[in-house]
Amino acid sequence: MDDTTINLLKQLPKIDEIVLILERDRLLDLAPRDFVVDTCRSVVAEMRGAVMAVEKKKTVSLQELSAETAAHRVRERIERLHTPSLQRVVNATGIILHTNLGRAPLCEEALRRIVEISRGYSNIEFDLTTGKRGLRYDHVRDILCAITEAEDAVVVNNNAAAVLLVLNTLAMGKEAIVSRGELIEIGGAFRIPEVMEKSGAILKEVGTTNRTHLSDYEQAIGDNTGLILKVHTSNFRIAGFTEDVELSELADLGMKRSLPVMNDLGSGCFIDLRPYGFDREPTVQEALKSGVDIVTFSGDKLLGGPQAGIILGRKEIIERVKKNPLNRALRIDKLTIAALEATMRYYLTNGDALAAVPGMKLLTTSVKAVEKKARKLLRILKNLSLKHFDIVLKKGNSMAGGGSLPTQEIPTVLLGITARNMSAGRLGERLRFLDVPVIARIAEEEILFDIRTIDESEFVFIREGLKHLDGHDGFT
Repeated sequence: MDDTTINLLKQLPKIDEIVLILERDRLLDLAPRDFVVDTCRSVVAEMRGAVMAVEKKKTVSLQELSAETAAHRVRERIERLHTPSLQRVVNATGIILHTNLGRAPLCEEALRRIVEISRGYSNIEFDLTTGKRGLRYDHVRDILCAITEAEDAVVVNNNAAAVLLVLNTLAMGKEAIVSRGELIEIGGAFRIPEVMEKSGAILKEVGTTNRTHLSDYEQAIGDNTGLILKVHTSNFRIAGFTEDVELSELADLGMKRSLPVMNDLGSGCFIDLRPYGFDREPTVQEALKSGVDIVTFSGDKLLGGPQAGIILGRKEIIERVKKNPLNRALRIDKLTIAALEATMRYYLTNGDALAAVPGMKLLTTSVKAVEKKARKLLRILKNLSLKHFDIVLKKGNSMAGGGSLPTQEIPTVLLGITARNMSAGRLGERLRFLDVPVIARIAEEEILFDIRTIDESEFVFIREGLKHLDGHDGFT
């Protein structure tokens, strides 16, 4: 270490100096003192690292090592604690059920009910008729059974939890038979075999990746078989030389051998989407009518509700699931119940769901309607006379997302935006740092806004965001 580096290290501010500046500026009123002191130490350590990293270049100035500079950096971190980390964004990606962006927005009635229930007390586990303790699941049981004709229902916090709970209830210490072609990864590195292992069930693989026969299941059944599991591969498709076993065939086999049959539908859907141009996606009602004992699926994918894992099926099995101690660890809260009940009410008639549930509406909106919306946004942006942006309309495709309809491309209209003297990557970064971040696609040095997933109420965020960026010195 040379003399210059040693001298720079001597200039590092003392912790007490930084704390005095923060006290002067009343920053200690905004966070616990111990946290502030620890943050000061972290900042000084970073300064020391910067000096050591540039030892050969000698480019660290004394100003960069001052107590004021350190206090400023600590101040930024304290203020960040008072700024919401979870925030609204504009989804311009065209991925309707974008998992990283919170999937589809909730319907207005669900939002209203969340606010209403959260403002006061509720009868979450209180029976108003008898005056005694009630069950939280009863608030959604009747409506779910009315829509699907299931015997009974219980809801937990997501579909992975639903699968875990049912397997633990019916097959702990026993074999669960499943086709090799259905051992899927459901996202975030959560895999069906690992969920099964945590449930206590013993995985019994049958068939091959592309072909599984009924005889494979029959031959795998033994004295330690707990259930037969069929997993809908909702997030991928296998094409070509394939063979699968119909759900009804497995249901018959289960009945013949006195074994419960479970169908994990994954994304789950109540409405046949084929009339709207989509490939066949099995509905919950079809699964139940096939004769299986238990069906599990998500509440926040194709259904467009809050995050939840819905379990439907035979009353005797659902009762066992409810009594499993693990159920309490996985239970949903009052806000989820309020939102789920409100969303499900629209499914009593399909037309209401298509019009009122944002996820379903975005999926089934015609490309003509999307184009009309796109032209409206284009006019708004053209009227700004932006100096640094070129904007054009383009054809493209949206995706369902959320592990749903994986091969389905949905025709859409895009706004292609290029910035003069700025790369698409840099512009995408600037868009993410707006007051209301805009998350877009990037393709061939062009920012693409997919209008399908942008609500007209969000046009103002795009207009003001591009107007702000157009006047920014980053273009000069």
